[in-house]
Amino acid sequence: MDLDLKDCVIIVTGGASGIGEAITRACLDEGAIAVVVSRVSENVDHFLEEMRQQNRPCDFFEADLADTEQCRLAVEHVRQKYGRIDGLVNNAGANDGVGLESGDPARFLASLQQNLVHYYAMAHYALPMLKESRGAIVNISSKVALTGQGGTSAYAAAKGAQLALTREWAAELLPFGIRVNSVLPAEVLTPLYKRWLETHDDPAATLKAITERIPFGHRMTHGSEIAAMTVFLLSSKQSSHTTAQHLVVDGGYTHLDRALT
Repeated sequence: MDLDLKDCVIIVTGGASGIGEAITRACLDEGAIAVVVSRVSENVDHFLEEMRQQNRPCDFFEADLADTEQCRLAVEHVRQKYGRIDGLVNNAGANDGVGLESGDPARFLASLQQNLVHYYAMAHYALPMLKESRGAIVNISSKVALTGQGGTSAYAAAKGAQLALTREWAAELLPFGIRVNSVLPAEVLTPLYKRWLETHDDPAATLKAITERIPFGHRMTHGSEIAAMTVFLLSSKQSSHTTAQHLVVDGGYTHLDRALT
């Protein structure tokens, strides 16, 4: 299927690790120019070095996305270097476990800054170029927005707000031909997820208990499966009439009875 993304400029926040890395790879596979906006880490360094060795068109702008001024500078970097933005994938964030009883208002607000506010900031600053290209926005949310999880009020609030913003922006940006959608993963074996598993006494047993509750295939969702849905939604050729949608890619984890065998 030709998604017609060749030479399109796509920003992917957190795009060099985990789900974001899979999305960046999928964009590059479609011939797009990917601009990763992220902090630096060991995973990020390894990925960027791989891209350099393969001579793939993957740009990088180092930014702490919790700082909205750095979000503005990231978009300005893209404007000066490429002069256009065809797609924005808001992806960066992490479940930081700020609960109701275990957290406090200051940590709650800090978590929203890390997980939510940059979604708005990146879209706000990218909007003039998205208008010019009649581009697309994809917000990566989470099943936590629909199901709750317990002990993670701030992350759940951020993810729920991302779904609300998806439909609000889809409504506001209709006159400009900009489509806005969300993708909701559930259980994806990212490096961050693996580190969480390692905090358990028996990581293998914990993983097995989780996968047994995923109805379709009793396996984790692959990052490439989230990425495939994301690049489809970025395509003005193949998903030109899809906007304001919340698409759950999770093997039925959210909507099917987890007792199914």
